[in-house]
Amino acid sequence: MRAREKVYREHIKREVDAVLRESGLRLEGEKRDLFEQRYVQERRRIEHVLREEIDAKRQQELPGLKERLKKEFQESSPGVTSSASKPSASATPQK
Repeated sequence: MRAREKVYREHIKREVDAVLRESGLRLEGEKRDLFEQRYVQERRRIEHVLREEIDAKRQQELPGLKERLKKEFQESSPGVTSSASKPSASATPQK
C-alpha cells in the first residue's frame, strides 16, 4: 500500500509540474503547494464523478448482459431440453 501511494504521489507531482509548465505559471513555495493541493483535490473530485458515471452505466448494462448470457448458455447446455436445442439436432441434411 505504501509503495502504491508513493507511486501515486510521484505521478501527481509530475502532473502538477507539467500543468504548471504548460500554463506558464511560475509559483514558488506556499503558492505552489496550494496549487498542488487544489489540483489533487479537483482531480479526485473528477475521478469520483467519473467512477459514479461508470458504475451507473454498468448497472444499466448488467441486466441485459445477464439475460444474453442466460439465453446463450441455456441453448448450448447439453442437459437442457428446450425447443432451442432441437434445431441443432435436425441441422444435418436428410438424404
